[in-house]
Amino acid sequence: MALTSKITPYNPTWPTQFIADESLIALAFGDELIAIHHVGSTSVPGLAAKPEIDVLIEVHDHRNASARDEVLVGLGYVRGSDLTQGHHFYRRNVDGIRTHKLHACTCGHPAITQMLGFRDLLRRDASIRQQYEALKLQLESSNTDGMAEYLEKKSPFIIEALRHAGISTACTQ
Repeated sequence: MALTSKITPYNPTWPTQFIADESLIALAFGDELIAIHHVGSTSVPGLAAKPEIDVLIEVHDHRNASARDEVLVGLGYVRGSDLTQGHHFYRRNVDGIRTHKLHACTCGHPAITQMLGFRDLLRRDASIRQQYEALKLQLESSNTDGMAEYLEKKSPFIIEALRHAGISTACTQ
């Protein structure tokens, strides 16, 4: 089973793609919004990635989720299953191809620290970035069960890299 997209060399237009949608996404979250961040591999210069823009949205709470979902549907997003309590997930496909993933997390959610911490670690540490890219390519080539397998198998690397860097992934709520 294939991943949602093939891993490709870094594309310098990925940050521009994030910026192009940032203000539209912000409108959907209204006064719940704290911050919007470009995360994931497309946010790391030089790192090969699935060409899917990952967006982390920090919110005060999820009190207006149904109104937000309606605005996001108008922007082409579909709400997926909540990944954990306080972590809502959305995806956008264009012509059957995944282009964006949104992670809406309540303030203090451990996914915020993990996503921002790992992004920043990859940006500043070329060795970790190269190891991570090699792992992703290896996992893509050996994948038989799709995205769940891919995510599960790269998770230990991420957790260990964050632990080694002194970045906690434990829940602080």
